Amino acid sequence: MAVLFFAVRSVLVSTWIGLGLLTELLCFPWLGRRARRWCVRGWSRVLMALCGVRLRVLGAPQPRGAVLWVSNHVSWVDVFVLNSVRPTSFVAKSDIRGWPVIGPLAAWSGTLFIDRQHRRAVRDASRQMQDCFGYGGVVGLFPEGTSTDGRDVLNFHTGLFDAAIQAVVPVQPVALRFYRAGRRAPELAFIGEQTLVANLWVLLGSRKVEVHCEFLPPMSAGPALSRSDLARRAREAIRDKVVVPH
Repeated sequence: MAVLFFAVRSVLVSTWIGLGLLTELLCFPWLGRRARRWCVRGWSRVLMALCGVRLRVLGAPQPRGAVLWVSNHVSWVDVFVLNSVRPTSFVAKSDIRGWPVIGPLAAWSGTLFIDRQHRRAVRDASRQMQDCFGYGGVVGLFPEGTSTDGRDVLNFHTGLFDAAIQAVVPVQPVALRFYRAGRRAPELAFIGEQTLVANLWVLLGSRKVEVHCEFLPPMSAGPALSRSDLARRAREAIRDKVVVPH
């Protein structure tokens, strides 16, 4: 059955990705920001359905206005899970732009790419984030800097929290948990030396996959709170929802 699910879903997902990239090429130059965001949200929801991923949203995501969503990072799916809730501009390392399939999709969904080898990388990314905040947008940040198997949360890099502090926008922690058939599923994580094809084989061949996307209470960001304190509080809030008690 896994082979059958993978075969059918891979065809559907490939077709949907092709349609998305074609939409970007032919339609996006003529669409306004609101229409583009509507397309990204709807497209992401369909992608998750075609991948066999059921999204369960918990808590209260901020529905409008500028906000920084800070999340733990488990898989390439994370981007489209959050985009399914509200169109989000993510901060990602620049080499992702060159990844097959994922790179073009990331650019299409409004990703803000950061070149970590550049001395002014954090400053440039912060400027892009503040531009996004300026028109009331959502910026998504995975401050662990890499993906994990989802059972714990690494220490957060704090540099990009400054953008929220300077713009005085709320920071909302988001806890992502992956399940398969009702149990936590670290095997769905896209980590280490695993290839995208290998990860797709597991994901598209699986049944009863569910991602719990839990939005925690927003935190006020401002000059009175340092970026280290803000990052620490956000990590603690997410970790409290991610780590399974023994």
